[in-house]
Amino acid sequence: MRRAVLNVVGLTARDLQSGKMPRLAARAAKGSVARVKPAFPAVTCTAQATYLTGLVPGQHGIVANGWSDRSLSEVHFWKQSNRIVEGKKIWETVRSKRPRFRVANLFWWFNLGSSVDIAVTPRPIYKADGSKALDIATWPHDLRYALKKDLWDFPFGAFWGPYAGLDSSQWIADAARWIEHNEKPDLNLVYLPHLDYDLQRHGPCSVEADAARAEIDKLVGRLADDLEQSGVEVTILSEYGITAVDRAVCLNRVFRTRGWLAIKDELGGEILDTFHSRAFAVCDHQVAHVYLRDQALLSEVRTALESTPGVERVLDVAAQKAEGLWHARSGDLLAVSDAHSWFAYNYWEDDARAPDFARTVDIHRKPGYDPCELLIDSNVKLPMLNVLWFLLRKKLGFRALLKLTPLNPQRIKGSHGRVPEDSLDWPVLIESRVGLPVTLEAKQVHDRLAAGF
Repeated sequence: MRRAVLNVVGLTARDLQSGKMPRLAARAAKGSVARVKPAFPAVTCTAQATYLTGLVPGQHGIVANGWSDRSLSEVHFWKQSNRIVEGKKIWETVRSKRPRFRVANLFWWFNLGSSVDIAVTPRPIYKADGSKALDIATWPHDLRYALKKDLWDFPFGAFWGPYAGLDSSQWIADAARWIEHNEKPDLNLVYLPHLDYDLQRHGPCSVEADAARAEIDKLVGRLADDLEQSGVEVTILSEYGITAVDRAVCLNRVFRTRGWLAIKDELGGEILDTFHSRAFAVCDHQVAHVYLRDQALLSEVRTALESTPGVERVLDVAAQKAEGLWHARSGDLLAVSDAHSWFAYNYWEDDARAPDFARTVDIHRKPGYDPCELLIDSNVKLPMLNVLWFLLRKKLGFRALLKLTPLNPQRIKGSHGRVPEDSLDWPVLIESRVGLPVTLEAKQVHDRLAAGF
């Protein structure tokens, strides 16, 4: 048996009932579908690590999309090394019985240095002059040239940023077909992010979200049909559900008013000083890991968090351990938002003093996740002209910043990270075979994906 796992980011049981996704709904009706109680935090990196290892975050170590390294006092987001995921992955377990088991990973995270046979992952090339070229990384290395020759360059601007959309998922789907035709792996992991974008930008009940549902339904339906015609069993999976929000909570501004945050000036912009901050929050959608330099503040910080509108729960180390969340990377406290809120990383109080990266797409420099990178600042006139001018300056060898990102987090209308109360908002697992239970725990997905190999 050969299997492809199509990771349709943001797909929920509610989507299957919406009437906007007839192809995927038909697949669920013909085979079987389970609602998956999401990994917690219900974010990309944690969910994928849980699915692929069958372990909880306290065991595999991926406590969110980003965390603070205590020894370096640096915030790390979207790290790509597979070696930071502790525990055996599905293919490593299967290979103990089938040594020649071949695996392809197309854009699932933690794909650098992985033990898969075929890897394709987004990876800019960072040049010595500080500039970068948007590109992919592959294993084997020559695969990069073959894919770019046959499929053209990966549309990085459609993968993340204000122009993120269908083209990136289409390219990945075409790459999945290419890999199937040329390599025929036993397991093909395919990441399709399109649904994620407009549900965050505009909210899950928006007209734009319905259009995205229809687009990804068509794309996934065609890809699944093509793979099945090649004798591949198709499993459709998602990581989390996106629910409507109407309030952005800036925890670091709360800490700043209490004198716990250290801020330094750099060229007229304010930079968060994690070395000297007595407490700071690494915000990631609807969760935030809070790190303390001064443990004597623990009770006071907890009280401040619990009294902040939009904060539903605060978990200390003991509570995190009880829920299988505690790891050396975890915060001293973990804040969880209420259903209608999410946590923004913004720590400055005057937009004129915002750091230069705040107005750009810069997922590694920001000390928190910033979904505003999906939007265009309404104060920017003729944004496409700004893009063209930016590209021209880069082409001529000049350094430049593309400042399109708005600083108002209240514009974001959809988020995830907490576990929704209604299971209709949970992710799903769809199989062509009947017999799936009504619900699964996230860590149980591992065994379902490994079944039959």
